[in-house]
Amino acid sequence: MTTRAWSSPTAPGRRELLGFAAVGFLAYAVDLALFTCLRGPAGLGPLTAKALSFLAACSVAYAGNALGTYRDRRISGLRPCAAFFLVNLAGAAVQLLCLAVSHYGLGLTSQRADTVSGAVIGMALATVLRFWGTRTWVFRAEGRVGSWTG
Repeated sequence: MTTRAWSSPTAPGRRELLGFAAVGFLAYAVDLALFTCLRGPAGLGPLTAKALSFLAACSVAYAGNALGTYRDRRISGLRPCAAFFLVNLAGAAVQLLCLAVSHYGLGLTSQRADTVSGAVIGMALATVLRFWGTRTWVFRAEGRVGSWTG
């Protein structure tokens, strides 16, 4: 990693990270709002609510990354979309595991505990996995796998 890649707001590494973060924040808001509604007023169980909120947030994230963060990368066909959903499915598994351990393993069953474990702790861990997977397997530049200098 070179410092030049991070030296200006228009540098590829910084632009990519900021774009990914902005799209991720929007997807996170969708995930959290929908999870809260499905878990509270709709009365769904924690894992069903998280699975449904994940699908909605993942769709928002793909659109935002394809049309925004990685708009300069050539993407066509179903391969990038399928890879994106697989990477995000791995991230969702991390979130669901955090939620399941908290809710069923530790007995922390309140809506607040479910939100903290699934939408805060789980999301933070899953975000690291998603960023790496998205830039490495989905929207990689030609001839590049995981390079910060684009």
